[in-house]
Amino acid sequence: MSQPVEYNKKREVSIHPTKTLPPLERRPDGSLYRMTPARRKRASALIRRECCCCEDGNCIALDDGDACTCPQTVSFSVCCKWFRWAVLPLDGALEAEIFRDKDLKRCAVCGGVFVPKSNRAKYCPGCAAKVHRRQKTESERKRRSCVDS
Repeated sequence: MSQPVEYNKKREVSIHPTKTLPPLERRPDGSLYRMTPARRKRASALIRRECCCCEDGNCIALDDGDACTCPQTVSFSVCCKWFRWAVLPLDGALEAEIFRDKDLKRCAVCGGVFVPKSNRAKYCPGCAAKVHRRQKTESERKRRSCVDS
């Protein structure tokens, strides 16, 4: 005769990932950070492309049986924790434009906005390698031209 199987094991309760995220940052006056129309457009494109909770413009995390439009795609304020902590860091320049306006610099070559890694940064990471290569080539050319044969 076989022993009865016990099914009284504790069931793990899954916690929704957004519950473990830190709260949204707010301005000193208590309001949420706001985006310009251009930034909102870039954020919406980023959400459609990268957010795992967004499917056909609807938010899966808010889905309770009815289709619910993703509130972050239609809002000018940063109102979604998942967007803030999981999706927005994928575009560092956009994140910096929204949250750190004064820490941004413009690239001297392409004019793009970037977050400087030091106070001496002059070029965005994409242009920095090209400029460094060009400067090194010019320096070597100058050094070789001064050598007597």
